[in-house]
Amino acid sequence: MSKKSVLILCGGGPAPGINTVISTVAKAFLKNNYRVLGLHEGFKGIFDENPQIKEFDFFHADRIFSRGGSTLIMSRFKPKNEKLNTSLFIDNNVKLLVSIGGDDTASTANRITGFLKKEGISIANIHVPKTIDNDLPLPDRNPTFGFHSAKDEGVRIGNTTYEDARTSQNWFVMSTMGRSAGHLAFGIAASCHYPMMIIPEMFDRTSITFDKVVRMVISSMIKRKIENINYGVALISEGVFHNMPDSELNKCDIKFTYDDHGHPELGNVSKAHIFNMLVQKKLKELGIDIKSRPVELGYELRCCRPIGFDLTLCTVLGLGVKKLFDEGKSGCMVTANSRGEITPLFLSEIQDENGKIAPRLVDINSELAELCFQNLFHVGEDDYENAKKYVDNPSDYDFNKILTEK
Repeated sequence: MSKKSVLILCGGGPAPGINTVISTVAKAFLKNNYRVLGLHEGFKGIFDENPQIKEFDFFHADRIFSRGGSTLIMSRFKPKNEKLNTSLFIDNNVKLLVSIGGDDTASTANRITGFLKKEGISIANIHVPKTIDNDLPLPDRNPTFGFHSAKDEGVRIGNTTYEDARTSQNWFVMSTMGRSAGHLAFGIAASCHYPMMIIPEMFDRTSITFDKVVRMVISSMIKRKIENINYGVALISEGVFHNMPDSELNKCDIKFTYDDHGHPELGNVSKAHIFNMLVQKKLKELGIDIKSRPVELGYELRCCRPIGFDLTLCTVLGLGVKKLFDEGKSGCMVTANSRGEITPLFLSEIQDENGKIAPRLVDINSELAELCFQNLFHVGEDDYENAKKYVDNPSDYDFNKILTEK
Protein backbone atom coordinates (compact mmCIF):
# COMPACT_ATOMS: atom_id res chain seq x y z
CA MET A 1 0.00 0.00 0.00
CA SER A 2 1.34 3.42 -0.96
CA LYS A 3 1.86 6.18 1.59
CA LYS A 4 -1.33 7.91 2.78
CA SER A 5 -2.11 11.15 0.97
CA VAL A 6 -4.21 14.30 1.08
CA LEU A 7 -5.80 15.67 -2.10
CA ILE A 8 -6.41 19.43 -2.43
CA LEU A 9 -8.55 21.12 -5.10
CA CYS A 10 -9.94 24.62 -5.68
CA GLY A 11 -13.32 25.50 -7.15
CA GLY A 12 -14.92 28.75 -8.27
CA GLY A 13 -12.96 31.96 -8.75
CA PRO A 14 -9.68 33.11 -7.18
CA ALA A 15 -9.47 34.89 -3.85
CA PRO A 16 -6.42 36.23 -1.99
CA GLY A 17 -5.28 33.64 0.52
CA ILE A 18 -5.85 30.43 -1.46
CA ASN A 19 -2.12 29.78 -1.64
CA THR A 20 -1.84 30.42 2.10
CA VAL A 21 -4.41 27.71 2.79
CA ILE A 22 -2.76 25.27 0.38
CA SER A 23 0.69 25.97 1.82
CA THR A 24 -0.46 25.57 5.43
CA VAL A 25 -2.35 22.33 4.76
CA ALA A 26 0.63 20.94 2.85
CA LYS A 27 3.13 21.79 5.59
CA ALA A 28 0.89 20.40 8.34
CA PHE A 29 0.39 17.03 6.64
CA LEU A 30 3.96 16.72 5.34
CA LYS A 31 5.05 16.87 8.98
CA ASN A 32 2.96 13.74 9.60
CA ASN A 33 4.55 11.91 6.66
CA TYR A 34 1.58 12.25 4.29
CA ARG A 35 1.91 12.84 0.58
CA VAL A 36 0.20 16.10 -0.34
CA LEU A 37 -1.32 16.20 -3.82
CA GLY A 38 -2.82 19.19 -5.57
CA LEU A 39 -5.37 18.57 -8.31
CA HIS A 40 -5.49 21.05 -11.18
CA GLU A 41 -8.83 22.18 -12.70
CA GLY A 42 -10.91 21.58 -9.58
CA PHE A 43 -13.56 18.87 -9.78
CA LYS A 44 -12.94 18.46 -13.49
CA GLY A 45 -9.72 16.65 -12.58
CA ILE A 46 -11.61 14.02 -10.55
CA PHE A 47 -13.44 12.92 -13.68
CA ASP A 48 -10.36 12.97 -15.91
CA GLU A 49 -8.66 9.68 -16.77
CA ASN A 50 -5.35 11.54 -16.81
CA PRO A 51 -5.67 14.18 -14.09
CA GLN A 52 -3.01 16.83 -13.70
CA ILE A 53 -1.54 16.35 -10.25
CA LYS A 54 0.98 18.52 -8.44
CA GLU A 55 2.81 16.83 -5.57
CA PHE A 56 3.95 19.27 -2.91
CA ASP A 57 7.17 19.26 -1.00
CA PHE A 58 8.04 21.70 1.77
CA PHE A 59 9.97 24.04 -0.51
CA HIS A 60 7.14 24.58 -2.98
CA ALA A 61 4.64 25.00 -0.14
CA ASP A 62 6.98 27.51 1.51
CA ARG A 63 7.37 29.57 -1.67
CA ILE A 64 3.67 30.17 -2.24
CA PHE A 65 2.13 30.97 1.14
CA SER A 66 2.13 34.76 0.73
CA ARG A 67 1.39 34.89 -3.00
CA GLY A 68 -1.86 35.91 -4.63
CA GLY A 69 -3.73 33.71 -7.07
CA SER A 70 -3.67 29.93 -6.82
CA THR A 71 -0.84 27.53 -7.54
CA LEU A 72 -3.57 25.04 -8.50
CA ILE A 73 -5.51 25.81 -11.66
CA MET A 74 -9.13 26.53 -10.74
CA SER A 75 -12.37 25.59 -12.45
CA ARG A 76 -16.09 26.23 -12.06
CA PHE A 77 -16.82 22.75 -13.39
CA LYS A 78 -19.85 21.15 -11.73
CA PRO A 79 -20.22 17.39 -12.37
CA LYS A 80 -23.46 15.96 -13.70
CA ASN A 81 -23.39 12.35 -14.93
CA GLU A 82 -19.68 12.00 -15.63
CA LYS A 83 -17.85 8.83 -14.56
CA LEU A 84 -15.73 9.37 -11.45
CA ASN A 85 -12.07 8.37 -11.65
CA THR A 86 -12.00 6.18 -8.54
CA SER A 87 -8.44 5.01 -9.29
CA LEU A 88 -7.23 8.53 -8.45
CA PHE A 89 -8.23 7.91 -4.83
CA ILE A 90 -7.30 4.22 -4.66
CA ASP A 91 -3.88 4.40 -6.34
CA ASN A 92 -2.83 7.39 -4.23
CA ASN A 93 -4.33 6.07 -0.98
CA VAL A 94 -6.19 9.34 -0.45
CA LYS A 95 -7.51 9.74 3.09
CA LEU A 96 -8.71 13.34 2.93
CA LEU A 97 -10.18 15.55 0.21
CA VAL A 98 -9.64 19.25 0.98
CA SER A 99 -11.83 21.51 -1.13
CA ILE A 100 -11.40 25.28 -1.26
CA GLY A 101 -14.28 27.34 -2.63
CA GLY A 102 -17.80 28.57 -2.08
CA ASP A 103 -20.95 26.73 -1.07
CA ASP A 104 -21.31 25.08 -4.50
CA THR A 105 -17.84 23.60 -4.11
CA ALA A 106 -18.66 22.35 -0.62
CA SER A 107 -21.88 20.67 -1.80
CA THR A 108 -20.09 18.97 -4.69
CA ALA A 109 -17.33 17.67 -2.39
CA ASN A 110 -19.97 16.14 -0.12
CA ARG A 111 -21.67 14.40 -3.03
CA ILE A 112 -18.38 13.01 -4.34
CA THR A 113 -17.30 11.56 -1.01
CA GLY A 114 -20.78 10.08 -0.61
CA PHE A 115 -20.45 8.39 -3.98
CA LEU A 116 -16.98 7.10 -3.11
CA LYS A 117 -18.35 5.58 0.09
CA LYS A 118 -20.89 3.60 -1.95
CA GLU A 119 -17.97 2.33 -4.02
CA GLY A 120 -16.24 1.12 -0.87
CA ILE A 121 -13.76 4.02 -0.79
CA SER A 122 -13.92 5.79 2.55
CA ILE A 123 -12.26 9.22 2.71
CA ALA A 124 -12.90 12.33 4.78
CA ASN A 125 -13.67 15.68 3.19
CA ILE A 126 -13.18 19.09 4.79
CA HIS A 127 -14.05 22.33 3.02
CA VAL A 128 -12.38 25.73 3.41
CA PRO A 129 -14.95 28.47 2.63
CA LYS A 130 -13.67 31.15 0.27
CA THR A 131 -15.21 34.15 -1.46
CA ILE A 132 -14.28 37.81 -1.81
CA ASP A 133 -18.04 38.52 -1.74
CA ASN A 134 -18.14 37.77 2.02
CA ASP A 135 -21.65 36.35 1.59
CA LEU A 136 -21.32 32.93 3.26
CA PRO A 137 -23.17 32.84 6.62
CA LEU A 138 -20.22 31.95 8.83
CA PRO A 139 -20.65 31.93 12.63
CA ASP A 140 -20.16 35.19 14.53
CA ARG A 141 -20.42 37.02 11.16
CA ASN A 142 -16.76 36.24 10.60
CA PRO A 143 -15.47 37.26 7.16
CA THR A 144 -14.72 34.76 4.43
CA PHE A 145 -11.06 34.68 3.56
CA GLY A 146 -10.02 36.92 0.68
CA PHE A 147 -12.65 39.56 1.39
CA HIS A 148 -10.44 41.97 3.35
CA SER A 149 -7.56 41.68 0.88
CA ALA A 150 -9.86 42.31 -2.09
CA LYS A 151 -11.41 45.26 -0.25
CA ASP A 152 -7.95 46.64 0.53
CA GLU A 153 -6.98 46.46 -3.16
CA GLY A 154 -10.31 48.02 -4.12
CA VAL A 155 -9.73 50.88 -1.67
CA ARG A 156 -6.26 51.46 -3.13
CA ILE A 157 -7.70 51.80 -6.64
CA GLY A 158 -10.78 53.59 -5.32
CA ASN A 159 -8.79 56.32 -3.58
CA THR A 160 -6.78 56.92 -6.74
CA THR A 161 -10.03 57.21 -8.71
CA TYR A 162 -11.46 59.67 -6.21
CA GLU A 163 -8.29 61.76 -6.39
CA ASP A 164 -8.65 61.82 -10.18
CA ALA A 165 -12.25 63.00 -9.81
CA ARG A 166 -11.20 65.80 -7.45
CA THR A 167 -8.22 66.81 -9.59
CA SER A 168 -10.17 66.74 -12.86
CA GLN A 169 -13.44 68.08 -11.42
CA ASN A 170 -15.55 65.31 -12.90
CA TRP A 171 -17.38 62.14 -11.88
CA PHE A 172 -16.72 58.44 -12.13
CA VAL A 173 -19.37 55.75 -12.16
CA MET A 174 -17.76 52.66 -10.67
CA SER A 175 -18.91 49.07 -10.34
CA THR A 176 -17.39 46.33 -8.22
CA MET A 177 -17.84 42.60 -7.69
CA GLY A 178 -20.40 41.05 -5.37
CA ARG A 179 -22.89 38.73 -7.02
CA SER A 180 -25.58 38.62 -4.32
CA ALA A 181 -24.42 40.92 -1.52
CA GLY A 182 -22.91 44.38 -1.35
CA HIS A 183 -20.19 43.85 1.27
CA LEU A 184 -17.31 44.67 -1.08
CA ALA A 185 -18.96 47.75 -2.55
CA PHE A 186 -20.04 48.93 0.90
CA GLY A 187 -16.53 48.51 2.32
CA ILE A 188 -14.82 50.29 -0.57
CA ALA A 189 -17.31 53.17 -0.83
CA ALA A 190 -17.34 53.80 2.92
CA SER A 191 -13.55 53.68 3.14
CA CYS A 192 -13.11 56.05 0.19
CA HIS A 193 -15.76 58.55 1.38
CA TYR A 194 -17.71 58.20 -1.87
CA PRO A 195 -20.77 60.45 -2.03
CA MET A 196 -22.93 57.61 -3.40
CA MET A 197 -22.98 53.84 -3.04
CA ILE A 198 -25.71 51.58 -4.35
CA ILE A 199 -25.97 48.00 -3.10
CA PRO A 200 -28.79 45.49 -3.59
CA GLU A 201 -29.66 45.42 0.12
CA MET A 202 -30.87 49.03 -0.13
CA PHE A 203 -33.83 47.87 -2.21
CA ASP A 204 -35.64 46.04 0.58
CA ARG A 205 -38.80 48.12 0.10
CA THR A 206 -38.85 48.53 -3.66
CA SER A 207 -37.81 46.69 -6.81
CA ILE A 208 -34.48 47.40 -8.52
CA THR A 209 -34.67 49.16 -11.87
CA PHE A 210 -32.14 50.94 -14.05
CA ASP A 211 -34.17 54.13 -13.76
CA LYS A 212 -33.98 54.14 -9.95
CA VAL A 213 -30.24 53.49 -9.94
CA VAL A 214 -29.64 56.27 -12.46
CA ARG A 215 -31.75 58.74 -10.46
CA MET A 216 -29.87 57.85 -7.27
CA VAL A 217 -26.55 58.65 -8.97
CA ILE A 218 -27.90 61.92 -10.35
CA SER A 219 -29.37 62.76 -6.93
CA SER A 220 -25.83 62.69 -5.57
CA MET A 221 -24.54 64.80 -8.46
CA ILE A 222 -27.22 67.43 -7.89
CA LYS A 223 -26.62 67.55 -4.13
CA ARG A 224 -22.89 68.08 -4.67
CA LYS A 225 -23.60 70.81 -7.24
CA ILE A 226 -25.86 72.57 -4.72
CA GLU A 227 -22.90 72.56 -2.31
CA ASN A 228 -20.52 73.70 -5.08
CA ILE A 229 -18.68 70.35 -5.20
CA ASN A 230 -18.22 69.44 -8.84
CA TYR A 231 -16.76 65.96 -8.57
CA GLY A 232 -17.40 62.56 -7.04
CA VAL A 233 -17.57 58.81 -7.45
CA ALA A 234 -20.74 56.71 -7.41
CA LEU A 235 -20.07 53.04 -6.67
CA ILE A 236 -22.65 50.43 -7.73
CA SER A 237 -22.41 46.80 -6.68
CA GLU A 238 -22.74 44.25 -9.47
CA GLY A 239 -25.29 42.57 -7.20
CA VAL A 240 -27.68 45.30 -8.32
CA PHE A 241 -27.52 43.67 -11.76
CA HIS A 242 -27.90 40.18 -10.33
CA ASN A 243 -31.03 41.13 -8.40
CA MET A 244 -32.78 42.85 -11.28
CA PRO A 245 -35.72 41.09 -12.96
CA ASP A 246 -35.13 39.77 -16.48
CA SER A 247 -37.41 42.48 -17.84
CA GLU A 248 -34.92 45.11 -16.64
CA LEU A 249 -31.84 43.24 -17.88
CA ASN A 250 -33.42 42.97 -21.32
CA LYS A 251 -33.55 46.77 -21.47
CA CYS A 252 -29.77 47.01 -21.71
CA ASP A 253 -29.75 44.74 -24.80
CA ILE A 254 -27.13 42.37 -23.39
CA LYS A 255 -27.44 38.62 -23.95
CA PHE A 256 -25.90 37.20 -20.80
CA THR A 257 -24.06 33.91 -20.74
CA TYR A 258 -24.43 31.69 -17.68
CA ASP A 259 -21.93 29.60 -15.71
CA ASP A 260 -22.31 25.94 -14.71
CA HIS A 261 -24.21 26.96 -11.58
CA GLY A 262 -26.80 29.00 -13.49
CA HIS A 263 -25.40 32.39 -12.49
CA PRO A 264 -25.17 35.19 -15.11
CA GLU A 265 -21.53 35.65 -16.08
CA LEU A 266 -21.44 39.30 -15.14
CA GLY A 267 -17.68 39.35 -15.64
CA ASN A 268 -18.26 39.26 -19.39
CA VAL A 269 -19.74 42.77 -19.41
CA SER A 270 -18.78 46.11 -17.89
CA LYS A 271 -21.53 47.11 -15.50
CA ALA A 272 -19.83 50.49 -14.98
CA HIS A 273 -19.97 51.22 -18.72
CA ILE A 274 -23.68 50.41 -18.89
CA PHE A 275 -24.58 52.51 -15.86
CA ASN A 276 -22.38 55.40 -16.96
CA MET A 277 -23.98 55.51 -20.41
CA LEU A 278 -27.45 55.49 -18.85
CA VAL A 279 -26.45 58.29 -16.47
CA GLN A 280 -25.00 60.34 -19.33
CA LYS A 281 -28.15 59.81 -21.37
CA LYS A 282 -30.33 61.05 -18.51
CA LEU A 283 -28.06 64.02 -17.78
CA LYS A 284 -28.32 65.05 -21.43
CA GLU A 285 -32.14 64.84 -21.27
CA LEU A 286 -32.09 67.05 -18.17
CA GLY A 287 -29.65 69.53 -19.71
CA ILE A 288 -27.13 69.05 -16.89
CA ASP A 289 -23.50 69.38 -17.96
CA ILE A 290 -21.58 66.80 -15.90
CA LYS A 291 -18.83 64.60 -17.28
CA SER A 292 -18.56 61.06 -15.94
CA ARG A 293 -16.40 58.07 -16.84
CA PRO A 294 -16.81 54.36 -16.07
CA VAL A 295 -14.43 52.37 -13.86
CA GLU A 296 -14.89 48.61 -13.47
CA LEU A 297 -13.37 47.02 -10.37
CA GLY A 298 -13.32 43.38 -11.37
CA TYR A 299 -10.77 40.65 -11.75
CA GLU A 300 -7.89 42.80 -10.51
CA LEU A 301 -9.22 42.30 -6.97
CA ARG A 302 -9.16 38.51 -7.00
CA CYS A 303 -5.47 37.65 -7.32
CA CYS A 304 -3.76 40.40 -5.34
CA ARG A 305 -1.41 39.42 -2.54
CA PRO A 306 -3.25 38.70 0.71
CA ILE A 307 -2.90 41.31 3.44
CA GLY A 308 -1.86 40.41 6.97
CA PHE A 309 -5.44 39.76 8.10
CA ASP A 310 -5.99 37.07 5.48
CA LEU A 311 -2.50 35.61 5.89
CA THR A 312 -3.33 34.98 9.54
CA LEU A 313 -6.89 33.79 8.90
CA CYS A 314 -5.87 31.41 6.10
CA THR A 315 -3.01 29.99 8.16
CA VAL A 316 -5.44 29.30 11.03
CA LEU A 317 -7.96 27.72 8.64
CA GLY A 318 -5.27 25.52 7.08
CA LEU A 319 -4.16 24.33 10.51
CA GLY A 320 -7.83 23.89 11.37
CA VAL A 321 -8.20 21.40 8.52
CA LYS A 322 -5.55 19.20 10.16
CA LYS A 323 -7.17 19.62 13.58
CA LEU A 324 -10.63 18.57 12.37
CA PHE A 325 -9.19 15.64 10.40
CA ASP A 326 -7.32 14.41 13.46
CA GLU A 327 -10.58 14.63 15.41
CA GLY A 328 -12.32 12.44 12.83
CA LYS A 329 -14.53 15.21 11.41
CA SER A 330 -15.76 15.03 7.80
CA GLY A 331 -18.36 16.58 5.51
CA CYS A 332 -17.92 20.00 7.09
CA MET A 333 -16.48 23.45 6.60
CA VAL A 334 -13.63 24.64 8.78
CA THR A 335 -14.35 27.95 10.53
CA ALA A 336 -12.45 30.12 12.99
CA ASN A 337 -14.13 32.58 15.33
CA SER A 338 -12.78 35.96 16.43
CA ARG A 339 -10.68 34.22 19.10
CA GLY A 340 -9.12 31.87 16.56
CA GLU A 341 -11.02 28.83 17.84
CA ILE A 342 -11.68 26.16 15.20
CA THR A 343 -15.14 24.67 14.84
CA PRO A 344 -16.73 22.52 12.12
CA LEU A 345 -19.72 23.95 10.25
CA PHE A 346 -21.90 21.38 8.50
CA LEU A 347 -23.86 22.34 5.40
CA SER A 348 -27.03 20.99 7.02
CA GLU A 349 -26.72 23.76 9.62
CA ILE A 350 -26.98 26.56 7.06
CA GLN A 351 -28.99 25.00 4.20
CA ASP A 352 -32.73 25.48 3.84
CA GLU A 353 -35.22 22.68 3.09
CA ASN A 354 -34.26 22.88 -0.60
CA GLY A 355 -30.55 22.51 0.09
CA LYS A 356 -29.83 26.17 -0.69
CA ILE A 357 -27.71 28.50 1.40
CA ALA A 358 -29.10 32.00 1.77
CA PRO A 359 -26.34 34.59 1.21
CA ARG A 360 -25.24 36.73 4.13
CA LEU A 361 -26.27 40.27 3.25
CA VAL A 362 -25.19 43.70 4.42
CA ASP A 363 -27.36 44.60 7.40
CA ILE A 364 -28.55 48.00 6.27
CA ASN A 365 -30.35 48.53 9.58
CA SER A 366 -27.16 48.13 11.61
CA GLU A 367 -25.59 51.15 13.28
CA LEU A 368 -22.50 50.69 11.07
CA ALA A 369 -24.56 50.97 7.89
CA GLU A 370 -26.66 53.85 9.16
CA LEU A 371 -23.55 55.82 10.15
CA CYS A 372 -21.87 55.22 6.77
CA PHE A 373 -25.04 56.14 4.87
CA GLN A 374 -24.98 59.50 6.70
CA ASN A 375 -21.75 60.23 4.81
CA LEU A 376 -23.51 60.00 1.43
CA PHE A 377 -24.62 63.02 -0.59
CA HIS A 378 -28.14 62.99 -2.03
CA VAL A 379 -31.17 65.19 -2.50
CA GLY A 380 -33.62 65.42 0.40
CA GLU A 381 -36.73 67.50 1.04
CA ASP A 382 -34.63 70.39 2.35
CA ASP A 383 -32.89 70.59 -1.04
CA TYR A 384 -35.98 70.84 -3.25
CA GLU A 385 -35.86 74.60 -3.78
CA ASN A 386 -32.17 74.63 -4.72
CA ALA A 387 -32.53 71.47 -6.80
CA LYS A 388 -35.12 73.15 -9.05
CA LYS A 389 -32.20 74.88 -10.73
CA TYR A 390 -31.33 71.48 -12.25
CA VAL A 391 -34.57 69.44 -12.37
CA ASP A 392 -38.25 70.33 -12.57
CA ASN A 393 -39.35 67.67 -10.09
CA PRO A 394 -36.77 67.39 -7.28
CA SER A 395 -38.88 64.79 -5.46
CA ASP A 396 -38.10 62.36 -8.31
CA TYR A 397 -34.46 62.54 -7.18
CA ASP A 398 -35.12 62.32 -3.46
CA PHE A 399 -32.89 59.40 -2.43
CA ASN A 400 -35.15 58.16 0.35
CA LYS A 401 -38.29 58.41 -1.76
CA ILE A 402 -36.68 56.46 -4.60
CA LEU A 403 -36.00 53.59 -2.18
CA THR A 404 -39.67 53.43 -1.13
CA GLU A 405 -41.33 53.79 -4.55
CA LYS A 406 -44.05 51.28 -5.32
